[in-house]
Amino acid sequence: MTRKAPAEDPGDARLRVGPPKEYAAGIPAVTSSLRHAGEQMGARRSLLTLLQVNQKGGFDCPGCAWPEPEHRHRAEFCENGAKAVAEEATLRRVTPDFFAEHTLDDLLPRGDYWLGQQGRLTHPMYRPAGSDRYQPISWDDAFAVIARELTALAHPGQAAFYTSGRASNEAAFVYQLFVRMLGTNNLPDCSNLCHESSGSALTETIGIGKGSVRLDDLHEADLILVVGQNPGTNHPRMLSALEQAKRRGARIIAVNPLPEAGLLRFKNPQRPSGLLGGGTRLADQFLPIRLGGDQALFQAFNRMLLEAEDEAPGTCLDTSFIDRYTHGFEEFAEQARKASWDDILEATGLPEEEIRAAFRQVLAADKVVVCWAMGLTQHRHSVPTIRDVVNFLLLRGNIGRPGAGLCPVRGHSNVQGDRTMGIYEKPDGAFLDALGAEFAFTPPRQHGHDAVETIRAMRDGDVRVFVALGGNFVAAAPDTELTERALRNCRLTVQISTKLNRSHVIAGERSLILPCLGRTEADEGPSGPQLVTVEDSMGMVHLSRGRLAPASEHLLSEVAIICRMARATLDETGPQVPWEDFEADYDRIRDRIERVIPGFGDFNTRVRRPGGFALPHPPRDERRFTTATGLANFTVNPLEWPHVPPGRLLLQTLRSHDQYNTTIYGLDDRYRGVRQGRRVLFLHPDDLTERGLAEGDLVDIVSEYGDGVERRARAFRAVPYPTPRGCCAAYFPETNVLVPLDSTAAVSNTPTSKSVVVRLEPASADTQPRA
Repeated sequence: MTRKAPAEDPGDARLRVGPPKEYAAGIPAVTSSLRHAGEQMGARRSLLTLLQVNQKGGFDCPGCAWPEPEHRHRAEFCENGAKAVAEEATLRRVTPDFFAEHTLDDLLPRGDYWLGQQGRLTHPMYRPAGSDRYQPISWDDAFAVIARELTALAHPGQAAFYTSGRASNEAAFVYQLFVRMLGTNNLPDCSNLCHESSGSALTETIGIGKGSVRLDDLHEADLILVVGQNPGTNHPRMLSALEQAKRRGARIIAVNPLPEAGLLRFKNPQRPSGLLGGGTRLADQFLPIRLGGDQALFQAFNRMLLEAEDEAPGTCLDTSFIDRYTHGFEEFAEQARKASWDDILEATGLPEEEIRAAFRQVLAADKVVVCWAMGLTQHRHSVPTIRDVVNFLLLRGNIGRPGAGLCPVRGHSNVQGDRTMGIYEKPDGAFLDALGAEFAFTPPRQHGHDAVETIRAMRDGDVRVFVALGGNFVAAAPDTELTERALRNCRLTVQISTKLNRSHVIAGERSLILPCLGRTEADEGPSGPQLVTVEDSMGMVHLSRGRLAPASEHLLSEVAIICRMARATLDETGPQVPWEDFEADYDRIRDRIERVIPGFGDFNTRVRRPGGFALPHPPRDERRFTTATGLANFTVNPLEWPHVPPGRLLLQTLRSHDQYNTTIYGLDDRYRGVRQGRRVLFLHPDDLTERGLAEGDLVDIVSEYGDGVERRARAFRAVPYPTPRGCCAAYFPETNVLVPLDSTAAVSNTPTSKSVVVRLEPASADTQPRA
């Protein structure tokens, strides 16, 4: 018997904070996985379902995008993967009776955790204009509502179509096709909010916006730098790859403002020695860098590499690689030699001897991999930072050879695949030409809105219809109060979802909830069971096949919802697309993908081979760089770092161990010692004392941006933590309210969620925060 969903929000009254853990996984990870699975699914269902996760012939985990090894453990999932599966395969249900009992005003004060814990959505629901609650609607009537609103727009650009990373390749392809046949490139997606900086920097420097490594490269590396990333919580199966690398002799340097348990020691739950023994120490050196100081660290490495080559010519740099495959070295080297140690030390907050100790490990390594996540991508200067990471690897020829390369670690399970399928507001001409030729229409060429621009457009009344294919846009977006006002300004909001979330509560004048199948569920079409495909973080494409009976007989697949939406909306006199055939047989979608997108030749055959296939990656595969120069580009990047006024702190938003992106699995963060609450502010003990605060005091966090708008996150418990002076951290989405909409990374326009200038004030007496 599974536990019922919580009837009330638990609040933070029971919040307790103890010392952080010094290792990740082990027996606590196993017991946590089993507890979450049992509460949501029951024992038998849990066993049958979890043994199918990430298996050949099974389904792809709906959590992160970490790739599967060729030889897979029978339990090829992590603790947070088990939580993600349990959330989707739960036996809890949100039926029309739930909505009959709860008005929007009832749901508005509820927190993200409580909303998510109610269970799976079972029926399409509609809230008409002027109503205070959702009511059941037939699928045909729901599509008629969408078609009426879309066709009534003054022009197609008044609609925006968001995508989360969990959509399959097939759903993403038909979605972007529908949107472009409608006449717009307004395709904001979750990449805009997280890894857009990676794609921007990599496209410019190596010609493709994807990392250049495969899983075996991590295993074969001599040195792995894990920068701005917490794999123990965000990509736990990465710890197994790091462990394997360590067993083969690799060294690991962790660069992060906070010490993370997963990089201190890993107790592999797939090994008896991991469960019962001391585990594996992963990081050989930990650099507790100040927020936003990563560019300075890589500029220091680059300067020292050049100096080492000057001292012993021909022994340090890969000059043959530089001469044959790169452009702009001389200009880069001239600037790199001028990097100021005073600036480097101020920006990083690290002692010079620690940086030089790390450099000695760099110099001793032949094959180097740099891994990073949102700790690098969500600053004003994120794109220059990643360009300098590329410079660092180019100097020694560490791109395009085994055991070395660039490893941006993506979040959502298929976020990289969605971009490959054309979910992008700025598509290139070659893709549009191929799409138009295949479907006999002229795709729009004008760039569309990204996520930040979409919020502005909704706020200003320039976007009137908002459709979300998965995700929780309100919780993922910055500047929460502004984002909520923007969505409420729409004539229609549509959420294609598996579970209830905050974006269903913050609704437009009219709103629809369209419930869809999840990854774990069987998708039975007219031609038989349907399979979908996904692309992992390293460019491998493979099948995913759900096995569970759907949560409700009223659910449709994402592909079916999109195809029926297109049929209801598009002019029947225009180009004829076989939407019904696509819905009936996903092989027919894959046949079209094959003809439009390079690298997918013989798609249906190759993807059915065990393990799938690798997409081509010219820099990795043949050291071919499709940049403007035809070579890998060294770049010149002036050093930047956040400058914080006296008395202020620099805040980063982060996840707890009981969440994945915007999905809150529970109220604990076991690795950081937090229990039964989320409104916690981690800061250095001296920063606590300097402000006259004691451990456990409640404070309001107020961001300072200079636009005259007060952004306040209320009633956070101050907790001393080993983080650099002047830096602090708190969980999102609770602190997304502090991230200004207009504070974004140069070039990529990604919100600067890792560098928010804040001050602390005593908590307001009347504060009653949501859990």
